[in-house]
Amino acid sequence: MKNNKEFWRVVKFVLFSASAGIVQIGSFTLLNELTGWPYYACYLPSLLLSILWNFTLNRKFTFQSANNVPVAMLKVAAFYLVFTPLSTWWTAVLTGEGFLWNEYLVLALTMVVNFATEYLFQRFVVYRNSLDTNELSQ
Repeated sequence: MKNNKEFWRVVKFVLFSASAGIVQIGSFTLLNELTGWPYYACYLPSLLLSILWNFTLNRKFTFQSANNVPVAMLKVAAFYLVFTPLSTWWTAVLTGEGFLWNEYLVLALTMVVNFATEYLFQRFVVYRNSLDTNELSQ
């Protein structure tokens, strides 16, 4: 039964992360195509929108956590205090003069790295002790 619950937890995380990916790609595309801003100026707001979307849905439906929202959000913020500068750096390098990779390819690869590391961090750090504690889990 526990393995079945974990399987569905992963499925929900994948689906909500895909929806967050749509939010990120959509907002990135709008900013990238309409503003003429540099990559990072389009990437950072789109990442923030995606994080907020993903956090809200996964906290309630995937991990079904009733823990303190500010504490959980601070833990997620700690993850992004590491991930965001690293991903901003490697995207600047890969899309810059030295490599000239397509910005959408770099965004997609970055999103895959984000997906995998964020699931592990949320499952085993943020919600480790509060899985299935909200009203939906009853």
